Amino acid sequence: MAHVLLAEALPQLTVSSAGTGALIGNPADSIAQQLMAARGLDLGSHRARQINEAMCVQADLILTMDEAQRRYIENKYPLARGRVFRLAESAKLNIPDPYRKGQEAFEHALQLIDAGVKTWAERIRQFK
Repeated sequence: MAHVLLAEALPQLTVSSAGTGALIGNPADSIAQQLMAARGLDLGSHRARQINEAMCVQADLILTMDEAQRRYIENKYPLARGRVFRLAESAKLNIPDPYRKGQEAFEHALQLIDAGVKTWAERIRQFK
């Protein structure tokens, strides 16, 4: 959801998505797809992939959902340090993983993702 929202907010930039525990090749959860479709956004072509060193080398900025993901990436890929932040960093919040937790969990996560995307998109626009 964060990938699609950030890509929509910053269409001039390349935005990609990968996980630290991704179910590689799986589509986005059906609830996430429904929530994005309600906003006119399509998650149908999304397929999960695992973050790797090449992605970290290419990325100017890496946004995570929580502090544990941030630490994992920085420890596994030290070259990424200084470019890894939580999506909800300004609010000092972790975004809980809604997977297999139902509609309410996805709606809550989306609310936090939305706020984080708006904050980061504004910060990024200041540099472009």
